[in-house]
Amino acid sequence: MKRKTQPDQKLYHTIGEAARMLDVNASTLRFWEKEFDCIKPFRNKRGIRFYHPEDLECLQLIHYLLKEKGFTIPGAREQIRNNRKQAATQLDLVNTLRRTRDFLIMLRDSID
Repeated sequence: MKRKTQPDQKLYHTIGEAARMLDVNASTLRFWEKEFDCIKPFRNKRGIRFYHPEDLECLQLIHYLLKEKGFTIPGAREQIRNNRKQAATQLDLVNTLRRTRDFLIMLRDSID
């Protein structure tokens, strides 16, 4: 399953939608919520989580640091705390390169 790199322009996303965007389990998102201070989803009266776009950006950064860069939880937490802007810039660059690669592959396939 291909992971989305950019969240939709909705105001809130459910935990299921956020999990699908990142291609992880909802339980992983609940765990990350406990481990990282930057994730603060809105909860309704029934306790259902709704993630803001800022939460999704933080989740994408956490996913990048843990799954792609190989950071440990404490290492990712420290990276976000001390070098968040640099890590976010790297993530944006990686996402731009992925979109460019996908476009070039699509272009190559349309020529064949």
